[in-house]
Amino acid sequence: MKAFRLDELEAERAANAGAYLQFLRERNMSVGLYALDAGAHDPQKPHNQDEVYFVVSGRASVTVGAETTEVARGSIVYVPAGVPHRFHHISEDLRVLVVFSPPEA
Repeated sequence: MKAFRLDELEAERAANAGAYLQFLRERNMSVGLYALDAGAHDPQKPHNQDEVYFVVSGRASVTVGAETTEVARGSIVYVPAGVPHRFHHISEDLRVLVVFSPPEA
């Protein structure tokens, strides 16, 4: 078993001064914590993997392809591989669990 605590992951991510911390990598998937502070710009480019976002905290809009929706704590968003996407209008610090399948390269 591998078990994680969100507060510990957030502390590790912050200590490494990055917006993204991959904390699990297995044969068929990887999982990370993505953080964008209120007002930040999301620099993401399309990925070669399918993604699932689970919003742990915060508020923002997310655009996937031509569709836009608002997200907040508890929101889940699926992003197909190769589709442009980004978070924007981040009104509260955003913390998102990201699952990539297959694992992010």
